[in-house]
Amino acid sequence: MTTTFAELGLPTPLVAILRDEGKTEAFPIQQDTLPDTLAGRDVLGRGKTGSGKTIAFALPLVARIGEKHAGQKPRPGRPRGLVLAPTRELATQIAATISPLAEAYGLTTTTVFGGVRQTSQVNALRRGVDIVVACPGRLEDLMKQGQVTLDAVEITVLDEADHMADLGFLPGVTRILEATPREGQRLLFSATLDNGVDRLVKKFLTNAKLHSVDEAHSPVAAMTHSIYEVASVEIKKELVKKLASGQGRRILFTRTKHAAKKLAKQLTNGGIPAVDLHGNLSQNQRDRNLARFASGEARVLVATDVAARGVHVDNVELVVHVDPPAEHKAYLHRSGRTARAGSEGQVVTICLPEQRRDLLQLLRKAAITATPTTVTAQSESVVQLVGPAAEYVAPAPVVQQKKGGGASTGANAKRKRALRSTGGSSRTPSRENRRGGTGGNGRKSASRSPHPSR
Repeated sequence: MTTTFAELGLPTPLVAILRDEGKTEAFPIQQDTLPDTLAGRDVLGRGKTGSGKTIAFALPLVARIGEKHAGQKPRPGRPRGLVLAPTRELATQIAATISPLAEAYGLTTTTVFGGVRQTSQVNALRRGVDIVVACPGRLEDLMKQGQVTLDAVEITVLDEADHMADLGFLPGVTRILEATPREGQRLLFSATLDNGVDRLVKKFLTNAKLHSVDEAHSPVAAMTHSIYEVASVEIKKELVKKLASGQGRRILFTRTKHAAKKLAKQLTNGGIPAVDLHGNLSQNQRDRNLARFASGEARVLVATDVAARGVHVDNVELVVHVDPPAEHKAYLHRSGRTARAGSEGQVVTICLPEQRRDLLQLLRKAAITATPTTVTAQSESVVQLVGPAAEYVAPAPVVQQKKGGGASTGANAKRKRALRSTGGSSRTPSRENRRGGTGGNGRKSASRSPHPSR
């Protein structure tokens, strides 16, 4: 039986926003948690990836702050709502979900994370912001600098707490939570309660209501898992290209940054537009590549585990583990980029014969049942899975300037052109000229030409 957001008591402005986005019926984790979170109760939510956790905490966060403070400007550096996330990709996605909801009440939001200059983040905080979505490291830096204080936070959300623990962030998270008012509402969402997450729950949540929609490690029912075993590295390369060639969106996961960059380039050069996502990219590069993938300009995303959480793009029909992950949690989170929000999806893991044993052990831990099948790129099962190939897209030509040709835009080139236009030389000034035209005794020369290099 389905339940609408209106029936759950969600305020009318937010119901209208969701309706405009085509969302009228709540998912199970939203149905279970919203009555408690809207009432101001601390909640511990457990649900598999793609189950709708972000909306589940975004709605009460905005509703409770908006109903209380709409029209009231927040104080500089003192947010009213705080969401902690383990990665900047996840923080960005959470903020994108919260922002249109917040606008219904005139609330402001901003993101705080490392890897970029802090200037714009500091400026936003100084103007005053209602809701901050932050990664622990940069937030602590700004707290130490006195740019942000958490004494006005009324609602704190901790998302992907288990991943925070995996990354070693729990000491920082603990310090941040200690800086928020004890009487504030706290919402914690996590797939598991191991690695110290249970201690956070005991220390910071008061009389919390547990809502566990799915088993901690349960696979998504609408997700089909396949293991493709290949006899050699060369056959694997052809298989990967074939799996990438379909018409829909797909994400290919590799173990290393170098492999992700190399594979994306190879696919693009082969007529399959692809972008990469890994830790060596700047935030602007990450945002640009994700935007190209989301828009369909590039239908393939080649990523490391940095994209295993926090990257939500609709209608990803296929996830390919080009390299099997190191452990079962990574497998589940990588795979969770498809079959999201009730849609169906395919997951393929490619393995060489020597990887088979370790892979099957990993899948048992993930509660996944799949039988390895030896294939090539031409196998019937592969052809049926991929479906019709997408149209070939010629790679953009690489512009290479000939030596001495073209106009460079660098500062040094501009200086040289300026000198040439006035009849000056583009050569580096002599040591005497760099010192202002002095002679061997250090005194300035009596006479100087307006063009000393002549």
